[in-house]
Amino acid sequence: MKKMLGEERRLQLLAQLKNSTAPITGTDLAKFANVSRQVIVNDMTLLKARNEPIIATSQGYLFMHQEQLHQTVERTIPCFHTAEDAEDELITIVDCGGTVKNVIVEHPIYGEITASIMVANRHEIKKFIQRVNETQASYLSELTGGTHLHVISAPSVEILDLIELTLQKKGYLVVDQ
Repeated sequence: MKKMLGEERRLQLLAQLKNSTAPITGTDLAKFANVSRQVIVNDMTLLKARNEPIIATSQGYLFMHQEQLHQTVERTIPCFHTAEDAEDELITIVDCGGTVKNVIVEHPIYGEITASIMVANRHEIKKFIQRVNETQASYLSELTGGTHLHVISAPSVEILDLIELTLQKKGYLVVDQ
């Protein structure tokens, strides 16, 4: 297969993302374009700089269509738990109907650190947890002793309220003292 060059490649990659309902890994995009994974990382950075609504998730790159952007409400929710409870926290959120968009921690040196998670169902959580285990990576919340924020999206405010209530019942929600 012929190697795709520059702008033509980025347009083709953008079309692939727009036509997919699921995230596409950088490796798969690299195979499609017959380039290295690093070239794909650079291309995604250039496309994002043009305000293309592309997000990098733990499952791959995802194009956020306008209807997806406008059909949800978001809330930043403060959480606290051990690393052992991370999977249960994520499952709690998606079982209530939410999507965990990211995790945010406040680091004493680097300030706010944000990482995309983008899990909306148990299957995506299973894949996320598998990647954490396979890479022996630490959760960002371990940098702050378990305290972190999640940006959660859901179809309605009522679902966000249910998520907060359920997290509070499980002891994962940070509440005012």
